Amino acid sequence: MERAVVVGLRARGVDATTALEAGTTTLTDLEQLEFAHSESRVLFSFNGCDFSRIHAELLSQGRSHSGIILASQQRYSIGQRVRRLLKRIAAKTAEEMQNHIEFLSNWG
Repeated sequence: MERAVVVGLRARGVDATTALEAGTTTLTDLEQLEFAHSESRVLFSFNGCDFSRIHAELLSQGRSHSGIILASQQRYSIGQRVRRLLKRIAAKTAEEMQNHIEFLSNWG
């Protein structure tokens, strides 16, 4: 997630972090999702193809994650991303995001 999005979310009281800040940039996508789950965090990514596949694989194996939000990198400005993420946060609890995948395009 871009630093500007994190700053925008934090300015509105959201506890957000980046892989760089967490020191997890060398982890695989699956490891990133597992780390997010261990921290009770929803993962936000532009990598829809891989995370959609990982989401399906985990559920088929009876494993859990804390939720995934996917977006198209070129489609939204920083401000649009922040606004759409804030709408998602307001609409769904952490419990409702468990083992769930969302697309930022659904939160216009």
